[in-house]
Amino acid sequence: MAWDILNIIGTIAFALSGVIVAMEEDYDLMGVYILGLVTAFGGGAIRNLLIGVPVSALWEQGNLFTIAIIVMTIAFFIPSLWINHWIKWGIFFDALGLAAFAIQGAMYASAMGHPLSAVIVAAALTGTGGGMIRDVLAGRKPLFLQKEIYIAWTMLAGLGIGLNIVNGTAGLIILFILIVTMRMLSVSFQWRLPHRKLNT
Repeated sequence: MAWDILNIIGTIAFALSGVIVAMEEDYDLMGVYILGLVTAFGGGAIRNLLIGVPVSALWEQGNLFTIAIIVMTIAFFIPSLWINHWIKWGIFFDALGLAAFAIQGAMYASAMGHPLSAVIVAAALTGTGGGMIRDVLAGRKPLFLQKEIYIAWTMLAGLGIGLNIVNGTAGLIILFILIVTMRMLSVSFQWRLPHRKLNT
């Protein structure tokens, strides 16, 4: 049940983030679908490649594809229902997707018996991979490489699950809330990792 809920939350949140970027770039309906789908499912595809799951496993998520397409269609044709809310709550929804997919990726790798390092990588790539593909296709600098602390919070999921610190539904809920909270705090207070630009 926890797995299904995380999948649905992440899929809806990231599909909507793909739609908003596509609409900002003035893409047509097909462009909206493509950008929304790669945002929602791209991270899982990259994760599957790296931890040894057949990419074809992605197509077994038929219900999630249906949910994503329905959400994107409504968002495209009736933007008045959600666009104002997205402007206010978009970063929060993105944080929900980040946390949900990071935990899901970590659970996936851990269930396959992979070591801690692989669980952390799976969490990071599942949480950020779709957004990375979205930004590259839209001709933008990937969000997680430039603003606030983003990818680092996904590693909390990898550590918590990979070290068996998090167990059971209650533990997953606490971890989910922690990641969302830390992501929102990093946005509110503009926390950033150390960075350096070379002047040549």
